[in-house]
Amino acid sequence: MPQGGIGGGESNAFDIPLAVTQDSALIALQNPAGTLPSGNQAGNIVIYTVEKGDTPSGIAKRFGITLNTLLWANDIKNSSSIGIGDELVILPISGIQYTVKKGDTLEAIAKKFKGDSAEIMSFNGLAVNETLEAGAVLIIPDGEGETPLVPSPGAVRPQTRFSNLPVYQGYYLRPIVGGRKTQGIHGYNGVDLASSCGEPVFASASGSVILARSAGWNSGYGQYTVLSHSNSTQTLYAHLSKIFVSPGQNVSQGAIIGLIGSTGRSTGCHVHFEVRGAKNPF
Repeated sequence: MPQGGIGGGESNAFDIPLAVTQDSALIALQNPAGTLPSGNQAGNIVIYTVEKGDTPSGIAKRFGITLNTLLWANDIKNSSSIGIGDELVILPISGIQYTVKKGDTLEAIAKKFKGDSAEIMSFNGLAVNETLEAGAVLIIPDGEGETPLVPSPGAVRPQTRFSNLPVYQGYYLRPIVGGRKTQGIHGYNGVDLASSCGEPVFASASGSVILARSAGWNSGYGQYTVLSHSNSTQTLYAHLSKIFVSPGQNVSQGAIIGLIGSTGRSTGCHVHFEVRGAKNPF
């Protein structure tokens, strides 16, 4: 049973500085087929602090993502506007952003940008056979341009991609009380746990808050937060209506970190819960 209060603090056991790229948030680079290497760090998000001599293109190349991906993730309009000391979010995926036009279909978008329709659907939280609304913004994982699709025999679905991740039995607490699972593994090792809007969301394990975002790259996640844990994994909590924690804060397992909502690409009150770097137990 969760015990912590709102944003409950703890000792310095997980005091991870944000002034450098975090050791517990190393990115897992993707190959052109869109697969992730196996290992404890697969799919993690990085907080990177700009250093002297850094350029946006150089940072993007270092982490194996496109420049546009870096700019979109941090809501940067001008690539010359970054400065030393700025903290940038490095996504675990390279892709492009696309605004849906009237008459677009998922299959046509996937073909146009050399993507995979199943990955586009899961990454953006789309339901099967959902009609795309004109003006909606989608992230196209590994989107490369406007040439015809070249089928890739190496494409791996989320269920297969995360099947070999390590298991930490009993480490993760269910992030809500009760509720029901409305969708199994999708996106980046995530599940959807539905309950009433306004119900509390708990820290699944003790750790440090590395992201708490209500703006910027959140077209799919809405308001979301990410915790980094001592076993070098991360947990992500999306579609929140409120967030009670802030980056750099240490929280205890069971602390209330936010409230269930339906922000972002969501059709009902639920929390999208991801475990990055380990098997999702829920």
